[in-house]
Amino acid sequence: MAKHKLARFAENETFGNLFQHTNYDRQGIPFPLKGQWGRDYFHNDNPIVVELGCGKGDYTLALARRNPDVNYIGVDRKGARLWRGCKDALEEGLTNVAFLRISIDNIGYYFASGEVSEIWVTFPDPQPKSERRRLVSPRFVGFYRGVLPAGGGILNLKTDSRMLYAYVLETAPAEGWQVLENVEDVYAQPCADILTGIQTFYEKMWLAEGRTISYVRLAVGGAGEASKQK
Repeated sequence: MAKHKLARFAENETFGNLFQHTNYDRQGIPFPLKGQWGRDYFHNDNPIVVELGCGKGDYTLALARRNPDVNYIGVDRKGARLWRGCKDALEEGLTNVAFLRISIDNIGYYFASGEVSEIWVTFPDPQPKSERRRLVSPRFVGFYRGVLPAGGGILNLKTDSRMLYAYVLETAPAEGWQVLENVEDVYAQPCADILTGIQTFYEKMWLAEGRTISYVRLAVGGAGEASKQK
């Protein structure tokens, strides 16, 4: 396994669709695509949608295949996971996909205010013992608001965790987040294909175990608005 990881890390260095933290925020070097993703990487002005904790990029790639007029960026801190997504995107010739290997709390180093139109968080670790580490906590949403459009920042959560689902719904009113859509069980009622037609490796596993898959779409505001940091 160690040899496979080392080989993947080496191949990651050759991928033109992968940008790694070791070259930027860890060394204090300004990231050249910040504020210029559309112009300098995608070469268009299409909306940019980010998936956080994307793993192998299953959801990112599926969205990109379905929506060629939208640019997608998958974010994860594990290089061995990202290798699969990067390789598949290149082999399929998907030009509307890129990947970032960074810590999610550093997202502000890589995107300018308002540069990201929408964020997806799919099956994150619910972090039952640490609210601060939850990717949908007020602390993390504060980071996201710095890169989302003012007044129109959208955050999508898809989860198998009953605790995390309840937590988001309980937290939203106090934080001023607007619940735009709330589906307790996406497979128990008619839903948009984007929710049921894309199944990641983990989602398939959770479904096989009989877990309920929930979805919440939130308007959390964005750049230019005061955000709470906890």
